[in-house]
Amino acid sequence: MKKFTTLLLGFLFSMTFAQAPATYYDGTTGLTGAALKTKLSSIITAGAIDNGYNGLYNGYPTTDKDHYYENDGSVLDMYSENPTGTDPYNYQHGVKKCGNYSVEGDCYNREHVVPQSFFGSNAPMVSDIHFIRPTDGKVNGMRSNYPFGMVTNPSFTSKNGTKVGPSTSPGYSGSVCEPINEFKGDIARMIFYFVTRYESRLSGFSSGGMLGNTTYPGLTSWEKDVLVSWAAQDPLSLTEIERNNASYVFQKNRNPFIDHPEWVNAIWGSGLSTSDVNTVENKLFVSPNPVRNGELQLSGSNLDEIKKVQIYSMEGKLIQTVNQDFKTSGKIILKNAVKGIYILKTENESVKFIVE
Repeated sequence: MKKFTTLLLGFLFSMTFAQAPATYYDGTTGLTGAALKTKLSSIITAGAIDNGYNGLYNGYPTTDKDHYYENDGSVLDMYSENPTGTDPYNYQHGVKKCGNYSVEGDCYNREHVVPQSFFGSNAPMVSDIHFIRPTDGKVNGMRSNYPFGMVTNPSFTSKNGTKVGPSTSPGYSGSVCEPINEFKGDIARMIFYFVTRYESRLSGFSSGGMLGNTTYPGLTSWEKDVLVSWAAQDPLSLTEIERNNASYVFQKNRNPFIDHPEWVNAIWGSGLSTSDVNTVENKLFVSPNPVRNGELQLSGSNLDEIKKVQIYSMEGKLIQTVNQDFKTSGKIILKNAVKGIYILKTENESVKFIVE
């Protein structure tokens, strides 16, 4: 669980980076589905620059520094970060880059969330920082070029709980990688960026069980369902906002699904199934998310432990305190919550949600 004070420090830091210009998404109003996806592709392609594959390491000190967990400026690695305790190991930017590795903690390198073998390691995809993260070399290697999905019986589990093994996601039986819950939405929004940014090239890419070969939807049906579900289960985080702003400074384009997470459903639909929800290990859930009518519902296995809920804005302002028996009723009527991103905080857990 993120320490809330650390969240606030990270948010203040992220504000130093460039935000999206007011006109950046002009022309998207009223669009949905394939039309919205194609319009966004045009927007995020225009002006984008390629800093080269080696240039990624120059960008990472601004895009992937830990300001949220240990808040120590180390490399924020999705495959080793432990959000509930001490990390098994840490890397400093520019130190212990791979190189050779044999075990976790040897070195870090560049993980293409959409494997570069799918597009022949060609530019500009091979150096697009929006979907290429610094990660532990060993776990990156074990992930290989597998798509992302749910794993019940892993053949490999990293020290932070990232799993590789046979898929238990409906519609696919090959090997997949399942990240920890903290980063499932992050990975989903990165892949949505990729299939939007490069939609006109998808027909020439390999599928790998992940990519579709047409501009829309751009993903195989089973993978689309997994990623849409993950985006809902793990809403937008401060780390993603900071990363998107820093990537805009570095690369001159943005991930629209971080600026507007509601566009995931506007393009691909909800896709959230009961079986997907039941596999998530989180104890506390907010629904619907995004909230549209000023009313949200708490659910989960630990409602009997919750006596007080506090709702904060992203600026750290306490918006509302609710004291009630949440086991009897998990309904909360929001007060003074305008459109934006909020954090619902209990004594032991924090959950992000969006108000539209």
